[in-house]
Amino acid sequence: MAAVAGTTKTYDIIGVAEDIEDIINNISPTETPLFSMAARKTATNVYHQWQTDVLASAATNTQLEGDDASFTTALPTTLLGNYCQISRKTIVVSRTADKVRKYGRARELARLTTKYAKELKRDIEYALVTNQASSAGGAATARQSAGLESMISANRVVATGNTTGTTPGFSGGVWAAPTDGTATVTLLESHVQTALQNAWTQGGDPSIIMCNASQKKQFAPFGGASKFAGTYVPNASRSAQSMVVGGVDLYISDFGEHKIMLNRYMRSRTIFCIDPEWVSVAMLDGIQMQDLAKTGDAEKKMLICEYTLVCDNPLAHAKIQDLP
Repeated sequence: MAAVAGTTKTYDIIGVAEDIEDIINNISPTETPLFSMAARKTATNVYHQWQTDVLASAATNTQLEGDDASFTTALPTTLLGNYCQISRKTIVVSRTADKVRKYGRARELARLTTKYAKELKRDIEYALVTNQASSAGGAATARQSAGLESMISANRVVATGNTTGTTPGFSGGVWAAPTDGTATVTLLESHVQTALQNAWTQGGDPSIIMCNASQKKQFAPFGGASKFAGTYVPNASRSAQSMVVGGVDLYISDFGEHKIMLNRYMRSRTIFCIDPEWVSVAMLDGIQMQDLAKTGDAEKKMLICEYTLVCDNPLAHAKIQDLP
C-alpha cells in the first residue's frame, strides 16, 4: 500500500543523525614470522660483522708411538658482514584533525602511529626475506641490508631442470642478489629432502620450512601427506566437530621434524629451510617515535629504526630456488 498523502518520510527530514559504527575494521595481516623468530643483537656500526668457522672433516687419525709432533697452519675464521638499513614512516596531522570528534578513534595521531608501526614491521620483514642485495650506499643512495634469500648460497637446491639460477653469496664485503633462473619447476619432495640433508650435513637443524602460500600448497600432494588427504578424522569430543585433513603443517623427514611456516612477504619462487638458532637481527637503533620540528599548525612524527639481518652461519640453512 502507498503511504498516506502528506506523510513525512526520512527523505524529507533535514538533520538526520549519521549511523556510523564507532570502530575501524582492518584485516591487513600484521604477522612478521622471520623478524619475530630471529634473536636480537646489538649493532654498533653501520657495517655489522661476525665470524664463522668450520671443523676439519673427520678422518683417520693414527700416530706412531713416541713420534715427534708435526704442525700445520690453522685455517683462519671467515669474516662476514651486512649493512644496517634505515627504515621509517612519517606522520603529519593538523591540530584541527586531531581535535575534531571522529568515529572509531579519539585522536588521528594515535591511530596513525599504531597503523604505521605495523606497516614498518611489515617493511622490515619484507627486507629480511626477499632477494635484496646488501649495499654500502652513499650520499644519494640508501644503505641496504641483504635479505636471507641472498645470504643462503652454499646449501641451495635449484629446481630440477633449471641450471641458470645462481646465488653469488658474500664477496668483497657485500652479498649479491640471486640471479633467477629462466625457467621454473614445480616443487618436488626430493627438493625438500635434499635441502634439509644439505643443511643437516653441515651441522644445522632446519626445524622451520618457510614459504609463501603458493608453495605451501605443494606439500599436500607429497607421498606421506596424500595418504591422509581428504581423510575424515572423528573428534573424541562431542562438543567439537570432526576434521578433514587437507593441508600439511609439519613435515617429518629423515633429518627431524620441520614446521611449515607461512610467510606472506617471501617470493613464491623460493623456500627456506631455517635453523632458528642461527639467524638474528642486529639493531643499531630500535624502533622508536621521534618528534620532528614543528613548522606550522600540525604535529610531525617519525617512526624510525636501523637494523641488519645476521645469518650467523649460512651453512645452518638451505633454500630451494626457481619454483613457479
